[in-house]
Formats: sequence, C-alpha cells, structure tokens
Amino acid sequence: MPESKSRKKPAKVKAPQVKKPETGNPRWLVPTMLTLMLLGLAWIVIFYLTSGGLGLPIPALHNWNLVIGFVLIIAGFALTTRWK
Repeated sequence: MPESKSRKKPAKVKAPQVKKPETGNPRWLVPTMLTLMLLGLAWIVIFYLTSGGLGLPIPALHNWNLVIGFVLIIAGFALTTRWK
C-alpha cells in the first residue's frame, strides 16, 4: 500500500517580543511610606503619653487623635502595595 506524502506545516511567524524595561520603585515611594508609618506611630505614642495632662498632639480632637494616627499608618501600608 502506498504511503501518503507528509505535509509540511507552514512555518509560524512570531512577532518579535519587545521586553519592557523593568522599572523599579519611584524614588519617593519608600521614604514616603516609612515616613507615614512612623509619623502615625509617633502620633499615637505622643497621644497616649500626654493624654493625662497636655492632651497633645491636638487637644481639641480628644480620641480622634487615634484615628489620625491609624489613618497615617494605613496610608503608609497602602503605599506598600506599589512596592516592587
């Protein structure tokens, strides 16, 4: 029995892949991230240490100073999602 001729498959032409240059972190990211987290921590610590008499950082806000401190910390952690 005769064998059939094998077909040549057409050559697949691939488009050249362009590699994107790896971009690192922006220069401002890490200092801003750390500054926000440390500032929030310092805000809360100062509030607790002076809540008995002075009421620092802002006496009129009372316990809302805790919210400000935690918002600063959360903003710092939110910036960590952009860290590569």
